[in-house]
Amino acid sequence: MTKILTGGVGKTEVASAVQALGLDGVEVAVSSDMDAAMKLRSGQADYFFGTCHTGAGASLGVLVGLMGQPACHTFGRSVPTQDQVAALLADGKKVFGFSMDQIETIAPLLGRAVAARA
Repeated sequence: MTKILTGGVGKTEVASAVQALGLDGVEVAVSSDMDAAMKLRSGQADYFFGTCHTGAGASLGVLVGLMGQPACHTFGRSVPTQDQVAALLADGKKVFGFSMDQIETIAPLLGRAVAARA
């Protein structure tokens, strides 16, 4: 079972968007940033999707500090392609940030990409 944690300003909306996909083998839970970092580091969770108003700093601030920049990627206000997301996952990224107004597009894209790797 792959576990995705959601955090930030739109954490509930992100969780709902991914859960609505009904992905086999994927569990989604709303989390705080600190709890998510601890669960990711201990292997109790696999991925984190964070949101803020710009998708830049606040969406991943705590996670970058505790997980390290190599594990993290922010889309900011851009919308990635499926191939870009697959490449980031293949590169070992586990923590993703994006803006609130991109939730309905990016959360399902990330959720499906993670499920495809499970």
